[in-house]
Amino acid sequence: MSAKWSIFKTGAICLVCFFCSMAVVAQNDSEYEERIEQYQKDWSKLIPRYTKVQYAGSMGLFSLGTGWVYGKNNQWETDLMFGYIPKYSTEHGKLCITLKENFTPWDLIIGQKGFSFQPLSCGIYVNSVIDDDFWVSEPGKYPNAYYTFSTKIRFNFFVGQRIAFKIPKAKRDWAKSLALFYEISSNELYIVSAANNHYLKPSNYLHLSLGIKIQWF
Repeated sequence: MSAKWSIFKTGAICLVCFFCSMAVVAQNDSEYEERIEQYQKDWSKLIPRYTKVQYAGSMGLFSLGTGWVYGKNNQWETDLMFGYIPKYSTEHGKLCITLKENFTPWDLIIGQKGFSFQPLSCGIYVNSVIDDDFWVSEPGKYPNAYYTFSTKIRFNFFVGQRIAFKIPKAKRDWAKSLALFYEISSNELYIVSAANNHYLKPSNYLHLSLGIKIQWF
């Protein structure tokens, strides 16, 4: 009797250990799947969500770039733009790079056809010309403090508006939505000049730019 009880007890203990080990494995698998899901989710945030094409705006005559949306109701955007400056009176054309932060607090639906209006778009962007003729620190060939600003980097501020069209899901072959926008911008150098030279007109320190945003997903 004691031998049978011993066998039964040993078997019961083995079964308990087996189910406990299976529970641990299942928990580990669940934690692993959660980690992988979070890992993939975090990396997916690095995928650009849209493409922008812009005309003027102190970032080249034309500029092309991509960007990311985030925040509450996707109100924040970060653009990475590359622009082209024709040679004009210089020997050659130039490229420039721009990092731009946008904020659009409101998105107002217009009718039932997928149109919306963003009455305010504002932000700041910094751009730099990719050319050795421009510099961040004053070159030694100039007298000390001859230039008090960098010719290579500009900080710009803008306000504007947008109108967007959300493509119906049944017709989304290549994009989620399209938006047209305009912006009025200036930079820190122009603002200082306007403050110190009252004869300057708004057209001398404010610039108009136009663009299109293609939201992929």
